[in-house]
Amino acid sequence: MTAKPTGPGRGPGATGKGTERRVLLLDVAERILTESGHGALTMRAVATAAEVRLGHLQHYFPTRADLVAAVLRRCLDASLERLAPLLTGSGPGGRTAPDVLVRRLLAEQDDPLVVRLYAEVWALAARDEAVATVVRDFYDGYRSHVADYVGSRQPGLPEDVRRVRADVFVMLVEGAALFRSGIAGHRRESTDTELVTRAVALLEGPPG
Repeated sequence: MTAKPTGPGRGPGATGKGTERRVLLLDVAERILTESGHGALTMRAVATAAEVRLGHLQHYFPTRADLVAAVLRRCLDASLERLAPLLTGSGPGGRTAPDVLVRRLLAEQDDPLVVRLYAEVWALAARDEAVATVVRDFYDGYRSHVADYVGSRQPGLPEDVRRVRADVFVMLVEGAALFRSGIAGHRRESTDTELVTRAVALLEGPPG
């Protein structure tokens, strides 16, 4: 997953004096989620760590579900903001070359915080439909950008094939985090080389 802990005061909606308290609470909740896991992310734990009354926290986030959804939405929105320039060519240097793009995505998985957040997000999504909705919305946007990228590399490819390739690309790259992180396997350079080759083929391989 390309979701990365946003850090203090970063991420969408993190500017403006009126959002400072909300941002602080989200920063604290995100830190608890990343460092201690979703089981430790309770309303009381966040209020205590933020040194505010529980009622103050509930003014911004009435329920734990509201808080968790807000944390994840901020992280995932920030990830999509980082991804979009690579896939759309809106960043410096235009559209990123396929092999560079894949290696950039894999490089984010080298951050232990990213992998921990990845695991916690999926654990939450499996149990909470509201969280699952946030995660699905993120991946819908991610896949849409990838499908457009595939179309830019292979203009003659039918739209339904572009979308299938985008789906498989996201499955391949995101699922790799489990194995490359040591959770389900161990990273090897030879495996990474093959992974990049397969992922690049989905982006610019011959129609078929």
